Amino acid sequence: MYNSQLPTDGSHAPKRSAMDSGVFSQRGERNGNERIRLLLKSFGLRTSLIRLKVIDALLTAAESERSLGVRGVHGHLLDLDIPLSFLSVREVLKRLCSEGVITLNADKSYSLHPHAVAMLHRD
Repeated sequence: MYNSQLPTDGSHAPKRSAMDSGVFSQRGERNGNERIRLLLKSFGLRTSLIRLKVIDALLTAAESERSLGVRGVHGHLLDLDIPLSFLSVREVLKRLCSEGVITLNADKSYSLHPHAVAMLHRD
């Protein structure tokens, strides 16, 4: 009798679903991405992976009370195995800055604009 719950590769261990394997267990991360998507939309920007990751890197740095410049953001993305060029990261930062999502600080580091922070922390 066929059982769709059993694997068909000859092993007897039941396969874990995407929910069990942790792919979707990061509920906070998914909600965070949704909030970032809404933030970008409210500023009239389309969502892209690089924009999501750049904003996430700035949020992570702010939570640990660090500041990141272009090299710091680029390095953070490389640590996450997101192979983007330094120039691409710099251009995204410049665009987000020109749209008012982030600000360029006097020390050449970037941070989220206070208005953007307020939008992200709305419940």
